[in-house]
Amino acid sequence: MPGPPAPGGPAPRPDGRADAALDPPVHPYPDPRQVTEVSDREPPRRRVPGPAKPPRPRGAVRRQAGPGARPGRRPGGARPPVTPPLRLGSPRPRLRLVSLALTLVLLAFVVRLLQVQAVDASAYTARAEQNRYVVHTLAAERGEITDRNGVALAVSEDAYDITADPTMFSAKQLKIGDGPEQAAALLAPILRQDQAALVKKLRPENRNSRYTRLAARQTPQVWQQIKDLKTALAKKAETDRTTVNVLSGVFADPSSQRVYPNGELAAGILGWVNADGQGGGGIEQKLNKQLAGKDGKVRYAQAGGREVPTAGSTETPAVPGADVELTIDRDIQWAAQNAISEQVKQSKADRGYVIVQDTRTGQILAMANSPGFDPNDLAKADGDAMGNAALQDAYEPGSTAKVMSMAAVLEKNVATPLTHVVVPNRLHRGDRLFQDDIDHATWYLTLNGVLAKSSNIGTILATGELGKTQPEANKVLYSYLRKFGIGGYTGLGFPGETPGILAPPQKWSTSQQYTIPFGQGFSINAMQAASVYSTIANGGVRVEPTLVRGTKGADGRFTPAPKPKQTRVVSAKTAKTLAQMLESVVDDEQGTGVKARIPGYRVAGKTGTANRVDPATGRYRGYTSSFAGFAPADNPRITVYCAIQNATSGSYFGGQICGPIYKQVMEFALKTLQIPPTGAKAANLPVEYKP
Repeated sequence: MPGPPAPGGPAPRPDGRADAALDPPVHPYPDPRQVTEVSDREPPRRRVPGPAKPPRPRGAVRRQAGPGARPGRRPGGARPPVTPPLRLGSPRPRLRLVSLALTLVLLAFVVRLLQVQAVDASAYTARAEQNRYVVHTLAAERGEITDRNGVALAVSEDAYDITADPTMFSAKQLKIGDGPEQAAALLAPILRQDQAALVKKLRPENRNSRYTRLAARQTPQVWQQIKDLKTALAKKAETDRTTVNVLSGVFADPSSQRVYPNGELAAGILGWVNADGQGGGGIEQKLNKQLAGKDGKVRYAQAGGREVPTAGSTETPAVPGADVELTIDRDIQWAAQNAISEQVKQSKADRGYVIVQDTRTGQILAMANSPGFDPNDLAKADGDAMGNAALQDAYEPGSTAKVMSMAAVLEKNVATPLTHVVVPNRLHRGDRLFQDDIDHATWYLTLNGVLAKSSNIGTILATGELGKTQPEANKVLYSYLRKFGIGGYTGLGFPGETPGILAPPQKWSTSQQYTIPFGQGFSINAMQAASVYSTIANGGVRVEPTLVRGTKGADGRFTPAPKPKQTRVVSAKTAKTLAQMLESVVDDEQGTGVKARIPGYRVAGKTGTANRVDPATGRYRGYTSSFAGFAPADNPRITVYCAIQNATSGSYFGGQICGPIYKQVMEFALKTLQIPPTGAKAANLPVEYKP
C-alpha cells in the first residue's frame, strides 16, 4: 500500500499508479491559464505544472477566462472594482447632420460660382478690366495762332501734367503713416502750390482712387526736378532701410503748354488758355474747338503703377488742332500798342484803345488796348485789364459820331457842304440850353464848317431839317445810326463784346433827341466807331469787320474764312462828299484835328471829346477823348481810331491827345503796307461864309 504523500508532494493517484505525480490533476473545467491555442502548424506543447498555488481564499470570485478577459493579477495584489461596460450611441444621426452641413456648404459654393461665372460674369469682367487696365488721355496739340504774315503769336510747347496714384501713398504701401505729408513737402516748392492742398490730393476721400492730377502743364524743367528727386530717394532707399521713397507714386503725363512769344502784344485779341486747356478769352475761346483738336486715348495693363508690356495696349491717336491765321499785322499791332500805352501813361488815364482797319476788306490790322496783360503769367495780370476793352467797353462817342448825322443830312438832300448855318452862342431846345465846347460870338459857318469846327449847335440845327417835326427827324437819324451798325454787334462774334446802347426814337428823352446828333445819349464800342469811318472810306458800303483770315488743318490745307457781309449805308457820292468834309477837320487851320496831319498824304478825320459816364457811379465824370479818320482821303486804304478814357493829366481834348496817336499809327501803317500818296490836291471846302 502506498504511504501517505510527502509534504508538498503530489497527491497519490486513485488507481495507485506510481507516476501519478507526472499527470496534472483532472478538473471538470480546465483552467483558462493552462489552455493554449492549438495551431494547425505546430503540435500542442504539454505544459509542465509549476509549484502548487496556495488555495484561493474563501468567498473569492473566480474569474472565468473568455474573450477579452484581463490577465489575472499577481497574488497578493488588490483587484479593482468591476465597472459595467460603456454603451455607445448609434453614429448614424451624427453622420446625417454632418452630411447635411457639407451639402449646404457645397450648394452655397455652387450657387456663388454660377453667379460669378454665368449671371454676373460681364459685370465682374468689367470690374476686373477696370482695376487692371488704365486709360490715359493723349492731349491733342493745340493749333498755332499767327498774324497775316505767318508770324507766330501763340504756340504750344511740350509740357507735363504731374499726376499721382494715391493708393501708393497709403501707410500699408509705404510702411509709414505720413507719406502724403512728406511727399507734399517735397513737391510744394517745385510745383508752387500749397502743401495742404497737395496732401488732400494725395490722400483723397475715395481710398480706391488710382489717379489724381497734382499740377497741369508744367515745363519739362519742373518734371526733371521731380524725376531727379525720385531717383535720389530710390538710390538712398537701397542702402538705407530707414529711407522711404515717398515720391514713387508720382508720375507725369505728356501734355502741352501755351506760350505767347510776344508777351503782352495782342493779348486782348488772343486771350489765354486756362488750366484745363480750354480757351479762356479772345480768339483762344472763340475758336477753341478748332484750335484744341481732338484728344486721343491709350489703354494698357498696369501693375504697381507700371505698364505691363506683355499685356498689350490700344491707342487712339490724338488729332492736332488747326492753325488760325489772323488778319492783324504784328508790326502794325506793335506800333498801335506802343503808341496808346505811352499816351495812357502820360495822360494818367484809365485806359485807351487803338484800332487799325483795312477800309476795303474790313480786316482788322491792329486792335491794341492799354493797360494790357501778359497771357504767359496770368497770376500777375490785373483782372480789369484782361479781356478786350476795345470791344467790351461801352461809352458815349462824342463828336466823332457827328459824321453819321452829316451823312443823313447829305443823303436826304436837306443840305450840302456849302449850306449856310448860323450858329449862335447858345441854343435853347426842349428843357436845356446847348452850347459848343468854347464860348464864341455868332458863327457863320457852312455845313462843312460845322463839321470842321465840331459845332454841337450847328449839328442840332442841321439834323432838325431831317423831318417836318422833331419826332420825324429823330426817326430818320435813328435809321441811319442803325445802318452804320450802332446798337448792334459788329459781326466779330468776339467773347464779351458789347452791342452798345441805342434806344428806339420813341423812347428818346427831351434832351436825347438833341444830344444824340452830336454823340451823347447813346453808347458804342471802339470797333463800332472805327467801322463807321471805314464805311465812309469804302464808298458808303459797310463791310463787317473780321479778325480771322482762315485756318490750316492737320493736312496743311488752308481754308479761308467766309466773306464778310456787306451793306450799302449811303451812296458813293455822299461818302465822297463826307471824305472831303473830313479833310477840312485836319487841313483847315480852323479845324480841330490839325495835329493829325501827315506830310504828303491827304488825311480825313474827326475829333471827339465827350462827357464820360463813370462805370462805378453811373454819373458823368471825366471825358472820353477820341480821333477817327482814314488815309489817303481821296483813295482810302487805312482807317485808324483812337480813344482814351478819363485823361487826368494835361489836355483831355481828342484832337490834342488822340490826334498825335492817329498820326503816329497811320504813318507806320502806310509805310508798312507801302501805300504811296496820291499826289492829288485837296478840295479845300470853305468853313465860313460872310453874311
